[in-house]
Amino acid sequence: MLVKILGAAVQGIDAIVVTVEVAINNGVTFSIVGLPDAAVKESCERVRSAIRESGMKIPHRQTVVNLSPADVRKEGAAYDLPIAIGILAGAGLLQPARSLADYMIMGELSLDGTLLPIRGALPMAIKAREIGIKGIILPKDNAVEAATVNNLSVYGAGSLLEVVEFLAGKRDIEPTSINTREEFAKASMLFEEDFADVCGQENVKRAFEVACAGGHNILLVGPPGAGKSMMAKRLPTIMPPLSLREALETTKIHSVAGTLRGGVSLMAARPFRSPHHTISPVALVGGGTHPRPGEISLAHNGILFLDEFPEFSRSVLEVLRQPLEDRVITISRARYSVDYPAGFMLVASMNPCPCGFYNHPTKRCTCPAGAVSKYLNRISGPLLDRIDIQVEILPVPFEKLHERGAGAERSADIRQRVIKAREIQERRYASEPHVHCNAQMNSRLLKQHVQLDPESSALLQRMMTKFDMSARAYDRILKVARTIADLDGSDAVQMRHIAEAASYRNLDRSSWGSVHLPK
Repeated sequence: MLVKILGAAVQGIDAIVVTVEVAINNGVTFSIVGLPDAAVKESCERVRSAIRESGMKIPHRQTVVNLSPADVRKEGAAYDLPIAIGILAGAGLLQPARSLADYMIMGELSLDGTLLPIRGALPMAIKAREIGIKGIILPKDNAVEAATVNNLSVYGAGSLLEVVEFLAGKRDIEPTSINTREEFAKASMLFEEDFADVCGQENVKRAFEVACAGGHNILLVGPPGAGKSMMAKRLPTIMPPLSLREALETTKIHSVAGTLRGGVSLMAARPFRSPHHTISPVALVGGGTHPRPGEISLAHNGILFLDEFPEFSRSVLEVLRQPLEDRVITISRARYSVDYPAGFMLVASMNPCPCGFYNHPTKRCTCPAGAVSKYLNRISGPLLDRIDIQVEILPVPFEKLHERGAGAERSADIRQRVIKAREIQERRYASEPHVHCNAQMNSRLLKQHVQLDPESSALLQRMMTKFDMSARAYDRILKVARTIADLDGSDAVQMRHIAEAASYRNLDRSSWGSVHLPK
């Protein structure tokens, strides 16, 4: 007897339909075809044990399982449940009172028949709704996640026996239902960190505000203990909240990666990813033998923080160039090609030299001549070109340390200004489908929305000449100036906006780090 059950496979961050075909014939073999990986091939032992421990008799007959389409590689243990249901239905041990064609069925089985959570439940549920079937049956731990998709009945089961009894009409499983917009609106936005805890560093706080308001990449350069990491970890507290579209997109990526916590329906806070500098290129961009999103995709719609920037290997840093520009990463291998979103805000920090004390107001730099330039050269010009804001940070004087929290501005106040600036940009780029903030402007939009008066143009020319800034700094200064004008509520970019934006290009000055004089 031949039984067909609908399943799904994840490709990139989307799902495709997989038909699980089970044929029961005379014989004693058990085989799985359709390009399965090792985890899928091992399902026969898990399925046998789960059926036995659920109190049902295992059919000792020839069983052939085909996962169609056969040219798409099937990975993971999520096919255990549809294979088990197909075997039971094919052997006549399950007489479905509910049509199997009405449901997509996915789940991993433990040896005792318990259903274990799977990766990619959200894109699978989205695909189930797209093809117009009645509902999806999956592990209970994934039910809330899948229920984010409306107009689809989501049935969360705890065991193989529950699924069998449900399909046989002997048990009712209440569909999991959530109000996506209501859940999103209720999501907590409380943070443990706050910029009110930061003593001094008003210029750096301002640079962070500008970066968040325009979605600009930012690099902090300063000695150890100056507060680079401390302030970077507080960036999520001033970022604008996720829109519902962004939350769904972000949740789908983390669902595929398997990093979504159980019981979470939607990610309400922007991701903050901080990989160690020993990370490999594959772990950063994604891919691998079993392709999964990398850190840059897990940071989509959020922040990718790279501490000790020059300590990352050159190969790791160079793979950042393309996704920073295109906001998507394409992983191409001999057997597959997948696209992962990569619309993140890069925040990096570094010491100014190997010893860390170049330009320090009180401590002497012990690096040999030329070490500063050599250290900075670990970051290539094309990569540095994609970082709009470069800020030098100095240690806080001792006398200001005891003023912690005294009169300091709270993150909530900064965040309100950032939100207002982002709203201005959303209206400005409403007709541009792939542009949402100033950092994403192309040359055409830059000419359209940043028109300098003669005084501002002359000031920019003087500053670029005085500090010997490179030509690549020109567009970056204009983009940042546009953001500063938005924070100021100004329709036009004025001289003060240009002056502030140019002050955020420290590493573009030819004098920075090129001369090393002992103090």
